[in-house]
Amino acid sequence: MKAGFVNIFGKPNAGKSTLLNAFMGEKMAIVSHKVQTTRHRIKAILSTDEYQIIFSDTPGIIDPKYKLHEKMMQAVKGSLEDADVALLIADAGEDPAESHDIFQKLKLKAPVIVVLNKTDSVKDPEKLDSVKTFFAEQPYCKEVVLISALKKNGIDVLLQRVLSYLPEGHPFYEGDDISDMPVKFFVGELIREKIFEMYHEELPYHTAVVVQEYKEKTTLTKIRAEIIVQRETQKGIILGEGGSMIKKLGTVARQDIEAFIDNKVFLELYVKVRPKWRDNELYLKEYGY
Repeated sequence: MKAGFVNIFGKPNAGKSTLLNAFMGEKMAIVSHKVQTTRHRIKAILSTDEYQIIFSDTPGIIDPKYKLHEKMMQAVKGSLEDADVALLIADAGEDPAESHDIFQKLKLKAPVIVVLNKTDSVKDPEKLDSVKTFFAEQPYCKEVVLISALKKNGIDVLLQRVLSYLPEGHPFYEGDDISDMPVKFFVGELIREKIFEMYHEELPYHTAVVVQEYKEKTTLTKIRAEIIVQRETQKGIILGEGGSMIKKLGTVARQDIEAFIDNKVFLELYVKVRPKWRDNELYLKEYGY
């Protein structure tokens, strides 16, 4: 059978997480229209009788501004080293030179497929052809595949091209697990996704979510999570007037968590202030970075 690691790289907001979810046929990585939503390397295991692909969604490639960013880029570096196939994803509607500058610096040894995403939003066929030609001529590129991850267009074609480069071997993971991450991690990510959706400007980037308690009972799963912010004013925004915002946050997050774990959920959310946590090594380690 075919077995190996397929790692996804690109600029923030190119559609890496949406592509991972399209491959898996379910939500594995949180998505947002805001950049830098993904902070961890998220592995997703796609297994059939013919192949096992371990996909990795990685944080968008950026110049680090503080320790959290450095941790995110370390996750990218680790993914560079163990890739059997690399998917370099670019927004088909953007200037290809921007992604190219990032791609050529990666110095990947694995076969590279350049994935042009969001092709459905490019109305000029000539522009699409020119972007495809640009990447096809680059020395790091084996081939270019056009997709729309959001609409799942071209995903089957891309999967077949990935399999053509994947080595033969034994599966790395047994059983029917679809990730090496615990359920607690995904619960925290779903809460963090709702923070990105509900709160504006820079606030989501100043927050972390830590699941402190996850207890499965017969008819109910009890979850207690802390939302970490950097300042008291941010705590007030998360809570909202009379606790209205955190109550709404808990409601929408609980609905997604129930759908994810297929069980009723009792969710408690708390807010804690940790000044400059994004630059604090101890806090970052505690919060899973």
